[in-house]
Amino acid sequence: MDSFIYRDNELYCEQVPVAQIARDAGTPVYIYSAETLRKHYQNIAVAFAELNPLVCYSVKGCSNIHICRMLAELGSGFDVVSGGELYRVQQAGGHADKVVYAGVGKTDDEIRQAIEAGIAYFNIESEAELENLIAIADCMGRQVKGALRVNPDVDPKTHRYTTTGKKESKFGVDLERALCVFEQYGRNQFVNLCAIHLHIGSPVNSVEPYVEAIWKTLVFIDELRARGFTVDTLDLGGGFGADYTEGQAPSAKDYAKAIIPMLRGKGLGLILEPGRSISGNAGIFVSRVLYTKCGGEKKFVIIDGAMNDLIRPALYEAFHFIWPVRVSNGFSIENRQEAIHISGTQRVDVVGPICESGDYLAQNRHLPPLERGNLLAVFTAGAYGFTMSSQYNSRPRVAEVLVEGDRFRIIRQRETYADLIERENSIAGKA
Repeated sequence: MDSFIYRDNELYCEQVPVAQIARDAGTPVYIYSAETLRKHYQNIAVAFAELNPLVCYSVKGCSNIHICRMLAELGSGFDVVSGGELYRVQQAGGHADKVVYAGVGKTDDEIRQAIEAGIAYFNIESEAELENLIAIADCMGRQVKGALRVNPDVDPKTHRYTTTGKKESKFGVDLERALCVFEQYGRNQFVNLCAIHLHIGSPVNSVEPYVEAIWKTLVFIDELRARGFTVDTLDLGGGFGADYTEGQAPSAKDYAKAIIPMLRGKGLGLILEPGRSISGNAGIFVSRVLYTKCGGEKKFVIIDGAMNDLIRPALYEAFHFIWPVRVSNGFSIENRQEAIHISGTQRVDVVGPICESGDYLAQNRHLPPLERGNLLAVFTAGAYGFTMSSQYNSRPRVAEVLVEGDRFRIIRQRETYADLIERENSIAGKA
């Protein structure tokens, strides 16, 4: 699952006590395990090796350039959704010809930036975007490759905010319209529309939606080929789950076992975008208890971390397992589950200092008794944690730390108050 393990009632990241990192780096803090990142990337690469896929790590999940650099060194490609993410990949030493570029609102400048960089594919989300891409490529005198994103109308049974493969989605085009797109643009000389892109949602903790989506898409590809179009690549997108609780997500082998037989012998190159499944379990968010209080029948644990640091619970009603970094005898845990039945625990809401009632990391959660100064670890925070953080309430963004074996280093400095107003002071006195 990951390299965050309790030894003698104390949480370690690989060989380093988490409390030591919190003492040296301060709290709140994101802590990542290099061992876990490498392991989950390699699990995907090995499981799908028969199809020789291009594995493109999704930068939006965890975008620190030190982590992107580590993945680039493993041979990873990258899935980007903005010019800024492409810039990060380039600064991390990633190869542009292993980059796929998604997103419904690519600007002209971003498109030109990506063409100049020489990316592998544009994942095309609409007819209007395709027309604009053709015009820009024509003006630049360049040919680019395009993957039309299609919506196979499959329900992945995930949160409504992260379901993307239904007909009613802002992403991609439905299969009926997709055929018309190919008829109109499929032989264009500036955009070689030679691939199909899928992304049905995230996280998808079952293989069945992929099986249904791939089956529908293969039928569509056969029809395109019968009409004389060349389709040589399938980008299966992402959405593979991470274990927010023990055993929640299928393994890489489980996904591969279902998917590989469907694509074997189809003459299709394969692209995967398994962001969350690589980085999710590789990170934790550590926060310190400030106060405890009672409000009616409820008990609150107020911590120094907040929704601006980790917004997933407030935004998606997402579950993250939370447990003290150090526990007393009797409160050790065997696995991470939503329901904890240990005598002596107390039902609490874990909340932050933000001036919003929705500022919580957990509600009605059973935890051991906590006191001021105790450290809490929020698990499976390596995906969509720091990348979605903000400076709301003028709270400086937190530090990020990478652990490798018995050593750790800060890979993003904690912001200061001066950082909050730096861009404002830079224009002071100018009319």
